[in-house]
Amino acid sequence: MGMISLDGVRDKNVMQLKKLNTALFPVRYNDKYYADALSSGEFTKLGTKLLTHVLDLCAKQNISEIYLHVQTNNDDAIALYKKFGFEITDTIQNYYTNITPPDCHVLSKVIAQNHPKK
Repeated sequence: MGMISLDGVRDKNVMQLKKLNTALFPVRYNDKYYADALSSGEFTKLGTKLLTHVLDLCAKQNISEIYLHVQTNNDDAIALYKKFGFEITDTIQNYYTNITPPDCHVLSKVIAQNHPKK
């Protein structure tokens, strides 16, 4: 199964979003679009909706636990995941090869299961 990684859009990773948009969508956005979106908080709302959707899918598919990796200095993402009930369960040194700091936290969450009513 492929890995899915969700992260908030920040100044540090907005270029990744630009590359994804260019590869996936026929519409090209100028730099002002990304600057305005960053300052408005719209990406945080999108991240919240995506995470809610993923957690709902996990519950429906009886996935009992979910985990993810977050760069240790990404306080915004850590706060978002903690708001959703994730806990830091481990820290991996030198997880990333091309960014500083290279360390990540592993955050995990036990998923409440949807049990059909009898």
